[in-house]
Amino acid sequence: MNYQETFTSFQDNADPEAAKKMSAYMRGQFPFLGIPTPKRKILSGELYKSAARETAADWTFVNRCWKKAPREFQYLALGYLAVLNDQLSPEDIPRLKNLIITKSWWDTIDGLDRIVGRIALRFPRLNSTLRTWSLDKNIWLRRVAIDHQLGRKEQTDTRLLEQIIINNFGQEEFFINKAIGWSLREYSKTNPRWVKNFLTRHQARLSPLSLREAGKRLPDTLRFQ
Repeated sequence: MNYQETFTSFQDNADPEAAKKMSAYMRGQFPFLGIPTPKRKILSGELYKSAARETAADWTFVNRCWKKAPREFQYLALGYLAVLNDQLSPEDIPRLKNLIITKSWWDTIDGLDRIVGRIALRFPRLNSTLRTWSLDKNIWLRRVAIDHQLGRKEQTDTRLLEQIIINNFGQEEFFINKAIGWSLREYSKTNPRWVKNFLTRHQARLSPLSLREAGKRLPDTLRFQ
């Protein structure tokens, strides 16, 4: 795949002033080129059109994006993997794991959890891997495990969701407790009664943040107190 043109266009469209604001928003974790999302999507358009015709991911390209300093290149890789998501398989999970634990922050993790989740939906044998991740010392692997079922609606595996959340009880990490609340809030749009029952049963072990986030979408008749 010829991706040098896209790399060059990213560099040519850098905005130093916007880059400072973007980096500050991310608490100075990463340098930015300063390309806003709508413009970045336009600059990536031709590359993604080409990617849609591929039958396998070009991991050389993905890894090159991940090694580059400006954060926009990691976003470029995430968009590329999203286009090719249905071509990914369990054999790609070790590579995705490496992305999860490298240059980790919520912005990339919230893209990777959906990519991993779509693979796991097609290959349920990955559930055991996600259970293992839910107990890992790395908080970002835990977060992916907690949130990988976001958007599944009726296809949510509630036994797996419950087990993974229980594996993360007692955590003081903000990003873990937020993820628990997010996963439950999302599923409450599909099955509010299940979420209400879960919250009732586990109230004493859930953090205030998780409880607050989980209850936001419950109907008034099931509002958690």
